[in-house]
Amino acid sequence: MADVSVVVPVYNGEKWLCECLESVQQQTFSGHLQLSVYDDGSTDGTSNLIRKWRQRLEPLGIEVVTGGHTDTQPRGVGHSKNMAVSQSTGDFLCFLDADDVMHCDRVSSQMEAAKAHPNAIIGSCFHRTPADSTRRFTRWANSLSSDQLPLQVFTSHGPTVIMPTWGVPEDLIFFYRHLELGGDVVRVDRDLLTYRYHPQATTFSVHEDTIWNLRVEFLQKQVLSHWSKFTIWNAGKQGRKLFRSLTPENQKKVCGFCDVDAKKISKGVYIYEESKERPKPRLPIMHFSTAIPPLIICVKQDLTSGSFEENLASLKLVEGTDYVHFN
Repeated sequence: MADVSVVVPVYNGEKWLCECLESVQQQTFSGHLQLSVYDDGSTDGTSNLIRKWRQRLEPLGIEVVTGGHTDTQPRGVGHSKNMAVSQSTGDFLCFLDADDVMHCDRVSSQMEAAKAHPNAIIGSCFHRTPADSTRRFTRWANSLSSDQLPLQVFTSHGPTVIMPTWGVPEDLIFFYRHLELGGDVVRVDRDLLTYRYHPQATTFSVHEDTIWNLRVEFLQKQVLSHWSKFTIWNAGKQGRKLFRSLTPENQKKVCGFCDVDAKKISKGVYIYEESKERPKPRLPIMHFSTAIPPLIICVKQDLTSGSFEENLASLKLVEGTDYVHFN
């Protein structure tokens, strides 16, 4: 049995696969390493490359396990990754997308962290290529503190540690389920992964509403079920959308909206026109400095040259207790 199985689902990955598998070959890990590749019916030269890399890796002591199908239609990255997992024998699984590249110390560094935190998903810092892609996401994910990793899980960025795609939203569902079962999240604070950004990535194929609904459901289950009342920070479009997405029970817990925009605050009240209740719910709109915690914050971070972050810090609240980010 392998110590670590590197799980690589692939569909038409000829363009990137050699660079990906070369990074597997270059791992400094001293234990038994297994490469588990599943081909989701590729129509390019992927299958030939897999055969060539098997011949190259096995003499070096890296066990190679392959699987796949030849159907005319791919079955999806979620299916491919699950199949790759099922054929793996490693005590630990290291997920790698066929278009990404590992630093030579990734497996050894994350294995060390996994042994120290056996109940955790282990992530790492990373960089993106092209270098100017998703700068806010990259900066956010790499700068989260260890305390924030299990707290900022409701944002539109997705999981707080980089998780080579299970297939959105499968990766988010997997992450949320891990947390629900009491799992931890740990990040190795070193850049161990080159994470490629391109239009063919699976992330782009999922409707925004699907992710929104998952996030709202998890927020209500994990946070709002424990709160008797709360304020929504953002009296604009996103804040109102969140309010409308809540269950009637949680809508009644909202004691108002807060904002910094004088025009929104001057309205004084938000009327939920779509409500079937009579009279329609009327929620006060106040300045953020007078808001009643706890707060659900629907303001995107790192977009206001620091002014939002300064306003939040001025309240001297505790993240996870007095507020959570949902942006």
